[in-house]
Amino acid sequence: MPSITSTFRRRFGLAVAGVAFAVATAGVSHAQDVRTIKIATAAESKPLSWGAIGVEPQGYEPDVLKAVNAKLPQYKFEMEGAADIAQETGLVTGKYDIATGGYYRAPAREKQFLIPESPIGASLIKIYSRKDSGINEMKDLVGKKIVPVTAGGGIYKFATQWQEQNPDYQIEVTASSAGIPYPDRLKEVQNGKYDALVLPSNLGEQTVIDQQKLDIKASEPVAINNTFVLIHRSEENKALSEDIDKALKELKADGTLAKLSQKWFGEDITTYMK
Repeated sequence: MPSITSTFRRRFGLAVAGVAFAVATAGVSHAQDVRTIKIATAAESKPLSWGAIGVEPQGYEPDVLKAVNAKLPQYKFEMEGAADIAQETGLVTGKYDIATGGYYRAPAREKQFLIPESPIGASLIKIYSRKDSGINEMKDLVGKKIVPVTAGGGIYKFATQWQEQNPDYQIEVTASSAGIPYPDRLKEVQNGKYDALVLPSNLGEQTVIDQQKLDIKASEPVAINNTFVLIHRSEENKALSEDIDKALKELKADGTLAKLSQKWFGEDITTYMK
């Protein structure tokens, strides 16, 4: 009898150990299946996104990314704030898998990066100029010094298309990759180095104007554009792009994007999303 009991105990012990091992290895396997995604968000574009390196990003886009990640448990999103030029450079080199910062679709970007079809948001393009400038619309920029725009970026594309559609009004738009922060650009308009700055209004310009007490006004929207997530181009990231596209569609359909838009912008920008 003791022999039978001993044998039973040994077999029972092995069975329990086997179950524990299976559970443990399953946990390891699951952890290995979760892919960490490095994301660069705008560092100083309140309320769109802000937060320096080492500080958890806040704003509309970080909140949307958290909602996307909640729908995609196979990924773990890790976000950090980065300057514009650092974002795109890091995305090209693969330092980051994703970058967000109110980006538009543009031919150069479509060649460089993967871009989900579903937009993450929408932005209203406005002209920022001194209150006594008399600048209210694109036609008023004829003969004016405009702050250089990002080469190949959405504003450059918009300005180029506008010029083609309005050949009687010649405006001078120069491209740059200097990556000077928007607050500094607004100060350059204030001090007269430039006459106007053309930018989406969701980057926190009004906050800078109010805090710095700048004598600058914003025009009515001169254009409305969807904004998109940019993804490092690789075979591995094709599935990531498709997953994010699906999640963004669902978040727009269930009202999450509208809710977050109201929270951060005080209006429902999804009504502008085509």
